[in-house]
Amino acid sequence: MESNPPYNPRTVEEVFRDFKGRRNGMIKALTNDVEEFYQQCDPEKENLCLYGFPNEQWEVNLPADEVPPELPEPALGINFARDGMQSKDWLALVAVHSDAWLLSVAFYFGARFGFEKDDRKRLFNMINDLPTVFEVVSGTAKKQSKEKTSVSKNGSSKSKSNSNTKSAKTSKPAPPVEEDEGVDEEDEDEHGDALCGACGENYASDEFWICCDLCETWFHGKCVKITPAKAEHIKQYKCPSCNNNKRARP
Repeated sequence: MESNPPYNPRTVEEVFRDFKGRRNGMIKALTNDVEEFYQQCDPEKENLCLYGFPNEQWEVNLPADEVPPELPEPALGINFARDGMQSKDWLALVAVHSDAWLLSVAFYFGARFGFEKDDRKRLFNMINDLPTVFEVVSGTAKKQSKEKTSVSKNGSSKSKSNSNTKSAKTSKPAPPVEEDEGVDEEDEDEHGDALCGACGENYASDEFWICCDLCETWFHGKCVKITPAKAEHIKQYKCPSCNNNKRARP
């Protein structure tokens, strides 16, 4: 009898893409979509879980019926603590459990598809280069974003760091920068370590960014649904977390 054809395992890169998609979905639930997430976590309902999906979507639902489940299950009963804690503490707790679940799913795939020591190490290093869900939700993923400023135009609190990229907030106008061939390169160096408070990805010079006036966290415009044209009419920008921390209190 002929043996079965060899099974081709998924690669480290594919598992990492799966991880990033699920992570981005859970971050959306706990930041941009926090009001909807809060309402779905009704303590009167049964044990509920927060799921993230590879397509960057999220869902609050009951745990899987099958035993054992196809994938590791998220923490059960996240809804029960909703009204017994400060909203930001509850969101932080869900974020911590989300981080644990994301790692368990990634390394479940690693075990299932036969990752060896070097592959597991590379997968962990790729994951570890991203801020955790907890760091994004709690605001500790800002890194050096507080120190990031750019050229101000007409004394406005909003300015562009170059011709087509980032919208910035500054407490006072920065001195004008003379235009020369090195401006774009210097700007890339200055903002290279900035991380988006929504998705956790790095600054890129071809993307529009905006900074929250309250927590001073940077965001991709697309992540918070702010366009350059819309930003020009905002006197004080408040990110979804700063807005929702006031609204979504028990």
